[in-house]
Amino acid sequence: MSAPAVPPPSTHPAPAAVGRAVPGERVARITVVLLFAAWLIDYADRLVINFVLPSVGKEFHLSHGQQGLVVSAFFLAYALAQIPGGLLTDRFGAHRVTTWALLAWSLFTALTGFAWSFAALLAVRFVFGAAEGIFPPASMKVLVERTSPEQRMGANGVIMSSSAVAAIAAPLAVAPLVAVFGWRSAFFSAAALGVFVVLAMRAWLPAPLPRTGTEAGAEAGVGAGVAGRRHGLREVLRVGALWRFAAMMFGYNILQGGLLAWAPSYLNTRMGVPLAAVGALMVPPALAGAAATIIGGRLSDRLGGHHRKLVVPGMAVAAIALPLMAFSSSTTAFVVFATVVVAAASLAYMPIFAVPLSGLPPAFVGVGGAVVVVGGQLAGMVTPPVMGVIIDAFSFRTAFASLVVGAVVTALMAVFTPQDPASFRAAFGARVRTRPTTGTPSTGMEPS
Repeated sequence: MSAPAVPPPSTHPAPAAVGRAVPGERVARITVVLLFAAWLIDYADRLVINFVLPSVGKEFHLSHGQQGLVVSAFFLAYALAQIPGGLLTDRFGAHRVTTWALLAWSLFTALTGFAWSFAALLAVRFVFGAAEGIFPPASMKVLVERTSPEQRMGANGVIMSSSAVAAIAAPLAVAPLVAVFGWRSAFFSAAALGVFVVLAMRAWLPAPLPRTGTEAGAEAGVGAGVAGRRHGLREVLRVGALWRFAAMMFGYNILQGGLLAWAPSYLNTRMGVPLAAVGALMVPPALAGAAATIIGGRLSDRLGGHHRKLVVPGMAVAAIALPLMAFSSSTTAFVVFATVVVAAASLAYMPIFAVPLSGLPPAFVGVGGAVVVVGGQLAGMVTPPVMGVIIDAFSFRTAFASLVVGAVVTALMAVFTPQDPASFRAAFGARVRTRPTTGTPSTGMEPS
């Protein structure tokens, strides 16, 4: 399969960005605000299902295993769409693809509210996941094109803290909607917010910044080699370092995804907490997660990568706190230990992306970033139904305790991945190089 030739972003400006000259710092700030809003809607849309699962399960007479499948249908499509989303981003431009994604997933969020059966719900959630799945690589490229390397992880940390804000806002908004209008109304409301963000992205996203000399040189070297090769995409996908970062994200999402998917149901159906109060109980973990995500991003910038220094201790704390949370006898203790788990794990989130986003040439951020995200989405696909089966066979407590596997996998992969952008570029360049052919240049990234 041929890798698409990737022209510089300036040859494909988004309509709203044409002719807009904005100073670099302001470009970064506007980009962060808009991507924060987009990711906030992204996370809120996918979190809504976790808080309405008891209502959905009751209406359609679903077991916990079937409820887990409703969650995993989204993540299956989300994972499958990552690399195609990266290819679309690198071919058609990040701004254009983010707009497509936002509009499409808003439509299917609304359609979720019209589901009439378990099968229809699975189908709509699958297509919804595919629509959202093309967004992450496009979002990464939007950020890379509009920030300098030294500010990138700090900016991304702020953007990704939107997940924690969504974890606060979604339940607080969903509970009263469900109580008054039923579970379907939550999806209609989320879809309306998505359309608003589409309009904001089209109106206000600035044009990309000029590339730095290092980034332009690296892209020219690798791009010349890969674009001229028949199997360039295959070469990129065979970079082992990328897949080890994906494995790190897989472990991270086992832990975080499993906890987020089932904690609301556990508090509601086993601890007897009313749905309206569940949202309030999830605020402390969400706030701690937001703060830790931002701190992790800023520390990554200061460390210049070296994610092992943050990921290993963070996951060690999470692994200790998980069983304490799982076997807590009171609601208060459960929330306290859940807060520790989420905070410790969230500290590791930005460091997972630090080296790939800084080391990848801009032309390959779409596909390369998608590979890393795929790991997390595979975990999101597998973990909810597996936990549902464990819950049906054993208990919620056993299912929560089993999430320690995710912490172990994440910490191990942190040790066996390149620790700085230079090491990553060397690994990337050693794999993505042209074979000797007439008139085909080298990548310019081979280790010296």
